[in-house]
Amino acid sequence: MARPSKYQPEFAEQVRKLTLLGATNQELADFFGVSTATLRKWGADFPEFLLAQKQGKQLADANVADRLYQRACGFEHDDIDIRVVGGKIRKTKIRKYYPPDTAAAFIWLKNRQPAKWRDKTDPKDADDVPPPVMVTVTVQDASRPEPESDA
Repeated sequence: MARPSKYQPEFAEQVRKLTLLGATNQELADFFGVSTATLRKWGADFPEFLLAQKQGKQLADANVADRLYQRACGFEHDDIDIRVVGGKIRKTKIRKYYPPDTAAAFIWLKNRQPAKWRDKTDPKDADDVPPPVMVTVTVQDASRPEPESDA
């Protein structure tokens, strides 16, 4: 007879929250005190668990992608500037502007279109074949020393 599962219905909400925080499958398994294989089995046996895990990961990834996109394109937002002027606290509504970040743009493009934006392109000919590489090997008998030159 198989052991009863350690799975509890509240695990679905916990896994959603943990994946929102960026937890990996190994970290989830450690949190629940099970193996990653058990985690996969719970996903197969309890659809709400798998759905919560996927939703958490997708939402976390979407949030990061959105923030990366904003950094890549530049963005602005409302803020409050707090200063002490003449011994009194003065709050002023301001609008902060962040210029486009080329590093974020490059990361975004490399992940969205890796074939077009990878770090190194392979030179190819008309047949889409990389050029051959010439390798030269010189064999020398190590048991006989080379004559010394007067260079």
